[in-house]
Amino acid sequence: MFTGLIETTGTVLSLKSMKGVMRLIVAAPELAGRWKIGDSIAVNGVCLTAIDMREEGAPHPERFGADLAEETLRRTTLSSLQPGALVNLELPTPSGSPMGGHVVQGHVDATGKLISIVPLHADMEHTDWRMTVEVPEELVPNIVSQGSITVDGISLTVAKVDGLRIEIAIIPHTYKATNLHSLLSGSLVNLEADVLSRYAAKQAASSEEWLTAEYLLANGY
Repeated sequence: MFTGLIETTGTVLSLKSMKGVMRLIVAAPELAGRWKIGDSIAVNGVCLTAIDMREEGAPHPERFGADLAEETLRRTTLSSLQPGALVNLELPTPSGSPMGGHVVQGHVDATGKLISIVPLHADMEHTDWRMTVEVPEELVPNIVSQGSITVDGISLTVAKVDGLRIEIAIIPHTYKATNLHSLLSGSLVNLEADVLSRYAAKQAASSEEWLTAEYLLANGY
């Protein structure tokens, strides 16, 4: 499990085909010594498994590799990463640790399009920002104002929902410490709805199947 509190950013070194899968290699010096082969690492909000890179001939404590399955490529933005791209990184939260952010699975629901991210004050060093993202229609029922959403792995709070667009307030620290400052309008971002809202929506949908007027009358309501 992750929390959406980004620990550091890494730099994409390569993305290439390897025996039927795409292999992503990321430089992450600040995570050196903190992970081992087989561990999960969230990359832009996508839960990936660190692999043994000896067959690459370049094992290195400051970088890791991960193989991307077809489903991952289809559902996320990782297939479009270019060498030099900045990616958000988070290691799993150990059991019993203080819980910040919100419950993030690293299971991306869909991608959205960054419409804009604009400063709200003239002081660019200390300003907060307003980000607008266009989300897929199927994700809208799982997004609520003042609820949580994960954008490229970052735990954020939805400030406003307007049709297919959501607005999010970004504090200066988040803007500087994540990949948000490197994104351009039109960029695609990975989205994961709050898992609690997903289960609530599913429960509500299943209730509609049996919670009818006839059922209520038959049971004395």
